[in-house]
Amino acid sequence: MDRRKFLKLSAGAGALALFQMAGVSCINPGDGTIKLPSLPYKADALEPYISEKTIRFHYGKHHSGYVKKLNRMIKGTAYADQAIEAIIQKTYGIADETGIFNNAAQVFNHTFYWNSMKPGGGGVPAGIIAEKIKADFGSYDAFKKAFASAALSQFGSGWAWLVKDDDALKIIKTANADTPVAQGLTPILTIDVWEHAYYLDYQNLRADYINAYLEHLVNWEFAETNLAG
Repeated sequence: MDRRKFLKLSAGAGALALFQMAGVSCINPGDGTIKLPSLPYKADALEPYISEKTIRFHYGKHHSGYVKKLNRMIKGTAYADQAIEAIIQKTYGIADETGIFNNAAQVFNHTFYWNSMKPGGGGVPAGIIAEKIKADFGSYDAFKKAFASAALSQFGSGWAWLVKDDDALKIIKTANADTPVAQGLTPILTIDVWEHAYYLDYQNLRADYINAYLEHLVNWEFAETNLAG
C-alpha cells in the first residue's frame, strides 16, 4: 500500500470518528439512509455574526438538499449502507459518480463547518492547538493571515481548511464540493465560502465574514479534539 492510499484510509477512519464525536449519525443502520445531522446549537445562536435567516436557508435548504439528493442517488446501490467518508473516497475522481461524490462531500463539509463554530468562539486559542499552531505557522497571527488569505482568494465557491498532513498543520482551499477527506488529509477546521454561507449577512464583503468567523466563531475545542484524533 502506498503512502497516499494509506493516508486516505486513515483519514477516512478519522472522519467517521469526528462525526461520532460530534454526536452525528450519518447512517441509519436500520434502513441505510443518510440522516441530516442536527445543528450543534440553535439557529439564532451565532448572531449577530451569522443570522438566524442565513442558518435557516443554509442548513434547512442547502445542507438538507444535499442529504435528500444523496439518498435518491444511492438508493438501491452498494453505497446505501456505507459511511459518508467511504462514499466520498470510493466516488472521488470517478466521472460517472460525480453527483454522488458532490452530494456526499457536501453533507460532510457542511456538518464539519457547523461544528467548526460555536457561540462565543473565535480569537486566540489556548492549549495544545495553540502550541501546534505556533510550532507550524510561527504564531497565531501568521496562521490567521494565511487562513484568511486562503478563504478570501478561493475563486468562486469552495472552502478553506486547516488540516493535518502527517503530523504537520497546513492550510488548503478546495473548490466546490472537494474535501480533505478525499485527499488523505485530516480536517481540523473549515470555513464555507460559497456565497450562500454569507451573502444574506455580508453581501459581497467576504473578508468581513471571514474576520467574524476568526474573531468570534471558531470552535477551538472542536479543532483540538480533531488534532488529538
